[in-house]
Amino acid sequence: MSMAFGKWDTSEVVVSDAGLAKYMNLDIKIVPHTFGKKAKKRFEKGQIDIVERLINKTMRSGQGKRKLSGKYIRGRDSCGKKLQAMEIIENAFEIIEKRTQQNPVQVLVKAIENSAPREDVTRVKKGGIVYSQAVDVAPLTRVDESLKNIAISAFAASFNNKKSASTALAEELIIASTEDSKSFSVKRRDEVERIAKASR
Repeated sequence: MSMAFGKWDTSEVVVSDAGLAKYMNLDIKIVPHTFGKKAKKRFEKGQIDIVERLINKTMRSGQGKRKLSGKYIRGRDSCGKKLQAMEIIENAFEIIEKRTQQNPVQVLVKAIENSAPREDVTRVKKGGIVYSQAVDVAPLTRVDESLKNIAISAFAASFNNKKSASTALAEELIIASTEDSKSFSVKRRDEVERIAKASR
């Protein structure tokens, strides 16, 4: 039996998006830490369990080059500190369970499905002319983008704020799982798909 943090059973978690099912590994260990075993080979990250992938995204140093809401967001002191990132996720899961009375892993899966973009834009060059072309997004990339936007949303909501990273992450997962338009990750998905639709 797979138990996230030894508390939440994942055997009854359902992935309703068939395209993403292969890349959402729900075989979760009590301590979600693979020590980088699957970091070397191509596509191996698809075999890492979904909770650990969220933990890894939480360890990012921030938005990076692009501004988010007019400012550069930097990390919540958990960049490279996996134990601290695991604590943030575990606390967020406890908040989700308290507020929704649902399995937090199911809420995470639903949030990923709702915020994963199906279409994106790529730049194509023909005869010296560069133009944008809409393309379908690969399932592994869809999961990646979704997790990235969920993690960035938690940064943005708790940056320069009294709200903790766990609370911000829990709130984002709850509203993203209901496909609420207030969710940052759902807004990002809609924005990407709107630009792609205009470039068809």
